[in-house]
Amino acid sequence: MQRLAAPRGLTRFQIALAVDLAMAAISLPLALALTDPLLIARAPFGIVAVIGLGFALVALVPLLLLRVPWRSWRYFGSEDGLRIALAAAIACAAHAGLNLLAGGWRPFSPMAPAVQAIVLTLLWISPRLAWRRFRNRGGTLAMAAPERLLLAGADDGADLFLRAIASDPRVAFEVVGLLANDPKARGRLIHDRPVLGTLADAKEVLEDLAAGGQRPAAIVVTSPAIDGARMARLLDAAEAAGVAVRRMPRLTHLDLAAHPGAGTLPSAGSGPAQDGRLELRPIAIEDLLNRPPVDLDREAMARLVSGRRVLVTGAGGTIGGELARQIASFGPASLTLVEVSEFALYEIDLAIREGHPDLPREAVLADIRDRERMLRVMAAARPELVFHAAALKHVPLVEDNPLEGILTNAVGTRNVADAARAAEALVVVLISTDKAVNPSSVMGATKRLAEMYFQALDARRAAEGGAGKTGGTRFVTVRFGNVLGSTGSVVPLFRRQLERGGPLTVTHPDMQRYFMTVAEAASLVLAASALAAEDGLPDPARSGGIVVLDMGVPVRIVDLARQMIRLAGLRPEVDVAIRFTGLRPGEKLEEELFHTREPHVPAGRPGLLAAAPRTAELGIVARALDSLAASARGADPAAALAQLSVLVPEFRPPGPASRAREDTHG
Repeated sequence: MQRLAAPRGLTRFQIALAVDLAMAAISLPLALALTDPLLIARAPFGIVAVIGLGFALVALVPLLLLRVPWRSWRYFGSEDGLRIALAAAIACAAHAGLNLLAGGWRPFSPMAPAVQAIVLTLLWISPRLAWRRFRNRGGTLAMAAPERLLLAGADDGADLFLRAIASDPRVAFEVVGLLANDPKARGRLIHDRPVLGTLADAKEVLEDLAAGGQRPAAIVVTSPAIDGARMARLLDAAEAAGVAVRRMPRLTHLDLAAHPGAGTLPSAGSGPAQDGRLELRPIAIEDLLNRPPVDLDREAMARLVSGRRVLVTGAGGTIGGELARQIASFGPASLTLVEVSEFALYEIDLAIREGHPDLPREAVLADIRDRERMLRVMAAARPELVFHAAALKHVPLVEDNPLEGILTNAVGTRNVADAARAAEALVVVLISTDKAVNPSSVMGATKRLAEMYFQALDARRAAEGGAGKTGGTRFVTVRFGNVLGSTGSVVPLFRRQLERGGPLTVTHPDMQRYFMTVAEAASLVLAASALAAEDGLPDPARSGGIVVLDMGVPVRIVDLARQMIRLAGLRPEVDVAIRFTGLRPGEKLEEELFHTREPHVPAGRPGLLAAAPRTAELGIVARALDSLAASARGADPAAALAQLSVLVPEFRPPGPASRAREDTHG
């Protein structure tokens, strides 16, 4: 019994054992009184006492064997109750057997042992439940007025949260009700708290609570199923009522007060509790995706990576770094990190070393534009799997520096692919972008050209039937949209602007993009690689195919800006303004995941789609890349862009219009 008050010299174990033996001693007279009331009424008190004490000695054995007195009373639960019931049953059965052998049980009802087992179980459980309730409800002095909460999600998460705040009275939360996903749950009680309505009823429920003087300080999201559009509607209802929205801590962080001070509602952006208090974390921007996160086949990823030599280019970037971390967790034979930025390489190498100290790895400072360097790196590492994440991805910057985009995204990708093929890699994966579909920017066009080279290489492999020294290398293209929180993306920009007090700058009110999380992006790359390595892509995409994450419904950038303002506890257009700045060169209002001449089908894995490629003959693409590289290295942007538009007919080179330098995003 935790914190059970005890006289000096007595331990908690001794007190618990004494209480259990006392309860055992009175259980037999009580059971006999229920089954043979006349007999027990005529029996002398001394005989009854001796019978009770004799049974207590018998009960001592199962109590000790099952370690019942050692188990905490304050945290009494179902497992403890089962253990007590088993100890009671053993004690009563043993006592009945001994009495039968001695011939002393015959005057009593044959139902007495069963009744006694029930009585004893109740007697042993009752003080434990009473102590737990006392400690959790009334075992402290006065505390601050509790903050009212409304829980969103009447499910296992709500049950866990209610149990957590009930286990310590210093957590100053009062749950006034719950909102359910299922309309059938309306009117039910969960731990004596009513289900007041569904998520769709949030506005009306909040109004009713406010009218009744029960307005909550916050809505706490306890269900992982609440995300995307439902989360956005919940935020809208909460904003209208002036109520904050928070998420329940993850299970591993659901730790309650070790010190006085109670649970608190942190300000937006506050981190985990540092003093043992239960703190509710802010809603993350990832919670606003218009779809649930995709659960990909991790067993297939493990089969792909485990025991193999792996190389990642662009390993210091957002996607490359997450790829390296996930790959390291699957136990590769070795991991080679290739990066052009010294500091980014140092950081990812340190992260892998700290997380997986026994993993053989090498940090290689190299530029993918240096063909000879890439050939040497691949020859030394002899990778079986190559993940090509290195690229220039920021649309306006590549528009302003088109030759650098060509040399990195197109020529550099060719260098990586050729070097990996020469090193006889099994699978090489290109990380592409939705901006490569009908590209309007230099960045998108160069990534489309990189896709074309990969597709041509894989078509050559298929035509050769995997024959030859290097003919067996698979080349796979993985395409996805914007990654939340990646370097140069909209989310970090909006956060910086919020820290300055605004305004948040959006290029156009109708601008929309597909979004995914960094972890999903890296998992997609691994899942697509596993499909290709196991020859699992469907027929249209089997040769040179493109794998795409089913990214659901695109998100309007202005809606994302408004939600980020709300998540900061502020009001859009009241506390923080939103300013539209106009489209920048190379930008489109909407992005596409597939070209009209890329018929797509399910890829055989949940959340993945595959498309047939638009292929060109390898020799033609290679000669065109040679000419393009010569123009780029010759500092002739007009010629290079003209050649790029011939290679990628959908692309039209930008005109001489001035380029906005303002820090905006769409």
